Amino acid sequence: MKYDTKIKLIVLSLLFLLINQVQAQDTPQNEQHLTLEEAWKKAEDNNKKLQMQLLKVQASEEYVKDAHAERLPELSAGAEYARISNMPVFESGLFHEAVQPPVIHKTYGVEAEAYLNLYNGHKTRTHIEAEEVAHQLVEEQKDMTASEIKLRVAAIYLDLQRNIVFKDLIEKNIQESQKRLEQINELHKNGVVLKSDQLRAELQLSKQQMTLVEIKNNIELANQKLNIMIGLPETVQIKPEDESDATDLAVTGGYEAYLNEALNEAHELKVSRKETELSELHLKAVQAGNKPKLGLFGHYGYSYPQIFLYPYTDAGYAIGQAGVKLSYPISSLYHNKHKEAAATIDLQRRALAHSDAEDKVRQDVKEAFVRYQESNKRVEVAELNIKQATESYRIVNNTYFNQLALLTDLLDADTQLLQSRFELASAQIATQLKYYQLLNTIGKL
Repeated sequence: MKYDTKIKLIVLSLLFLLINQVQAQDTPQNEQHLTLEEAWKKAEDNNKKLQMQLLKVQASEEYVKDAHAERLPELSAGAEYARISNMPVFESGLFHEAVQPPVIHKTYGVEAEAYLNLYNGHKTRTHIEAEEVAHQLVEEQKDMTASEIKLRVAAIYLDLQRNIVFKDLIEKNIQESQKRLEQINELHKNGVVLKSDQLRAELQLSKQQMTLVEIKNNIELANQKLNIMIGLPETVQIKPEDESDATDLAVTGGYEAYLNEALNEAHELKVSRKETELSELHLKAVQAGNKPKLGLFGHYGYSYPQIFLYPYTDAGYAIGQAGVKLSYPISSLYHNKHKEAAATIDLQRRALAHSDAEDKVRQDVKEAFVRYQESNKRVEVAELNIKQATESYRIVNNTYFNQLALLTDLLDADTQLLQSRFELASAQIATQLKYYQLLNTIGKL
């Protein structure tokens, strides 16, 4: 008897160790718990699209520095060496014998030049302003990209969270369906219910198991998308941790307040304003081509031989000059005419585009605001539906096992209860997403 007891203890110990090993294998070693804020932070550090925008910002900073460098004087230096051929001189005409005067066949020269612009129709200043505005435009585009990426990360994160909730709900429902099927099988053995009830219960269970497979696949796909967005390896299993409070996601103001904020802060309008400023500066740059140019210049050089003044001498010489240079591009009166007209038309087009962007922002804010309120209402309705569906299932479940209702009524009530739970989870997740969409629209995400 004691021997049998020892054997049982050994078998139970082995089973316990086996179960622990299986559970350890089922537990992913690369799980990572993330809040939405942490996912946003990783996206800011690792997202490739945002990194490309950051490189554009760095390049635009260099363009601004280059534009400021145009205020510095232009300096150049050069050296020259040449071989000169003989120079026949036809003193008696081309058809008579030429005289060959002595020629120095080697020439050398070293020179340096400088030019400092004093005035060129403010073309340099306009170029600097244009590069600064272009830099601000790229920064606004970077902020807009960051906001869009955060919204995209939020959408995938919340989708992953919703499917995990779905998985928990369907697994619990499958357990309840299995217990119900066991009860129906027992009743069928006793001849209380028909074979058709048994088949219907099995059919519903198989459908639920297939739904569980689809939900798990959705979790896997959403997990991969999120990993790519935030720069994590595809094998990492992300476990969302919802730390948001409903009061933190509440819309406190009215539509007009959010609209006024969007008209001032929306990324799309900021980008449109900067593009309009660039068009204005482009027109100024074209108009500057019609203005005179004034600058200081200097030139100094050393040459050999001296052939600058007559009589020439076999000696080196150095000469320098400095002064003020004034010029006016007369051809610009007809060359710039059409350029200026085209720049004016482009500015008008940009003004219309900005007005169109304002109209779009108005529509987006209105839609985001209304959809958020609609989502809140949907949550209230879903909570009420769950109460009603739960009570309906309880009544039908009791009446069926008392042989006072059909199995189809019980299965319909079970399906309706599960669907109501799905709808509540979807509505709660959708409300969060609509809130983030509203923030993105007004430029506050």
